[in-house]
Amino acid sequence: MTVLRVDTISGIGSDGPVFDGDLEFNSQNYVILPKGTTGDRVGLGSTAGALRYNTDSNKVELYDGSQWAEVQSSRPDLNGGARGVFGGGAATPTYVNNIEYINIQSTGNAIDFGDMSGSVRAHNAACSSATRGLFGGGYTATPGATTNTIDYITISSTGDAVDFGDLTVIGRGFNAACSSSTRGLFAGGRDGGTLYNIIDYVTTASTGNAVDFGALSQTKRRLSALSSPTRGVFGAGTTGSNTNVIEFVTISTLGNAQDFGDLIAAANTTASCSSPTRGLFAGGFAPSFVNTIQYITIATTGNAVNFGSLTTTPANLGACSSPTRGVFGGGYTPTLINNIEYVTIQNQGNSVDFGDLIVARQPTGSCSNAHGGL
Repeated sequence: MTVLRVDTISGIGSDGPVFDGDLEFNSQNYVILPKGTTGDRVGLGSTAGALRYNTDSNKVELYDGSQWAEVQSSRPDLNGGARGVFGGGAATPTYVNNIEYINIQSTGNAIDFGDMSGSVRAHNAACSSATRGLFGGGYTATPGATTNTIDYITISSTGDAVDFGDLTVIGRGFNAACSSSTRGLFAGGRDGGTLYNIIDYVTTASTGNAVDFGALSQTKRRLSALSSPTRGVFGAGTTGSNTNVIEFVTISTLGNAQDFGDLIAAANTTASCSSPTRGLFAGGFAPSFVNTIQYITIATTGNAVNFGSLTTTPANLGACSSPTRGVFGGGYTPTLINNIEYVTIQNQGNSVDFGDLIVARQPTGSCSNAHGGL
């Protein structure tokens, strides 16, 4: 084999050298891509397959022949740093505002993170980007009182939540949330005797009040939500009676939810989590406590399929995930539990013990930094 070492190539013109044939790098190091700002794209040419690093967005970009598009990364931390967060909930004898966290790719008991802002609350919803976790809505310790507050945390750190803004209506509990890497959605819920089909959205990287996105097909509460990087999915809930409806939206657009398919059985207070391709619905009340885990393929439509079983039979539990592992925590059986259990999302089967929450609680808002929006 002939080995040619070249330290520098220069004076080749503005387009650089052209290699005709296969180019192999036999190294355990890395390749540094061309980089520049969004404005530097001007005059770059239009060769399909071109790659560059955008220093404004800190993302790799691909030219597809007509436009530049971000290369979607599946995980913010390649060193096992996927972190799941559980915030708020109803504990004995009252509601709590503490936030706990776990490292999803390991096992073990939850660790104190901080507190939610303002009053204690339960039945709140949570969503996230790769860096921020958001908690929105919920019931406060005052009987029957709801809140429209949205809090946020920086998931990789610890500390108390900070005010983000407000949902579009005065208060909503029993709502659900999901997200892409940039946008969070809050859907459904109840305030007093009023059920909602509202879908709100926020831009997770900024702060401010939620804006109208569209509507669910039903007014309902006690629903759950999951997402891929592009699609949000809402399932289960009660409209006055339990429902098995699954519906979806494209997170980057605005509009009403569309029919996806049906759960195996009508249920409420299920927990949902997902990998970038597969979504899970677990537990719930239908019309008694169940331990069923069921799954869907998010990019298609169709009915849910049996996945396996939880170790307990909880409703009102929380869930979060990494690209490979789904974690379920807390719930009501009908006694409060602090169990944490997990599954490998791509492999059907029963859940396995993970550890314990600090406080037995139900239902808790939960989210993760695992693939830029779960």
